[in-house]
Amino acid sequence: MAAAKIGGGGAIPVVDLAPFLTAGGDEGGAARATAAVREACRTYGFFRAVNHGVPAGLMARALDLSASFFALPFEEKAKARPAEAAEAPLPAGYARQPAHSADKNEYLLLFGPHLGVNAYPAEPSGFREAMEECYSKLTELGLLIQEILNECMGLPPGFLEAYNGDRSFDFMAALRYFPATEEENNGISEHQDSNCITFVLQDGVGGLEVLKDGGWVPADPVDGSIVVNIGDVIQVMSNSQLKSATHRVVRKPAAHRHSLAFFFNVHGDKWVEPLPEFTEKVGEAPRYRGFLYNEYQLLRMSNKTHPPTRPDDVVDITRYAI
Repeated sequence: MAAAKIGGGGAIPVVDLAPFLTAGGDEGGAARATAAVREACRTYGFFRAVNHGVPAGLMARALDLSASFFALPFEEKAKARPAEAAEAPLPAGYARQPAHSADKNEYLLLFGPHLGVNAYPAEPSGFREAMEECYSKLTELGLLIQEILNECMGLPPGFLEAYNGDRSFDFMAALRYFPATEEENNGISEHQDSNCITFVLQDGVGGLEVLKDGGWVPADPVDGSIVVNIGDVIQVMSNSQLKSATHRVVRKPAAHRHSLAFFFNVHGDKWVEPLPEFTEKVGEAPRYRGFLYNEYQLLRMSNKTHPPTRPDDVVDITRYAI
């Protein structure tokens, strides 16, 4: 892909979710917000949610505690790993990117508390409570956005809720990106998320960017807001009518960047394919062949554990393109 310019597409769209959370409801406001989500997902695949129901104080506290955790010596952070026998869709606990990876960050993966697979650090105090509360609130937000997407996609009422009612494959990552050097500044290489919906909470450092019309658009930090993007599952189900956007993180000099990313997922045994509403019912040919989600997730994980030597060998959703 040709080198992309910076700032080619303006600011990412903003969607006010207050109408969905107002007592008694606000049908007109909800209709306008749904239309805004639909347009954002068709054009950017990204938007900034405000009035989303996750308390700003909780978000700030979770980010501060995450920063305190990552500031600990490596030996202390490494203790936050579950027993080898713990079962989770991905390896839970603390890790950092392999030395040979182009991505330069460390992270702590957390799954739903009900699964009992998380290994929480002893310090800082209050870390577990803040993370579990944040996880719960972001799960609620995921259910709301899923309901909105159901309307955006013109699906029968409750379709996505019935299809994606198992929350055992969701996870949250607390991340710290190292300061950029004179030689390189890659935090996470450009990619699309494999899941349904992603939420990003970030500190004031910045560095998250989304590709739009050949240019990289900054998704700058704004206090109290949450950056939302849809992933490959929604792109495939909508037969590319909704966009799983390419995005990346660029590290800044002399600053660590902290963020929390919540991945609202489908269960690994779910079959993913273009829906009839976007194919046979509208006279369009499917653009993807169907696949088991777990198969795709494992292939995507191989990008991290065994980074390809050639960009053309990176596994992404084009693997299933027709």
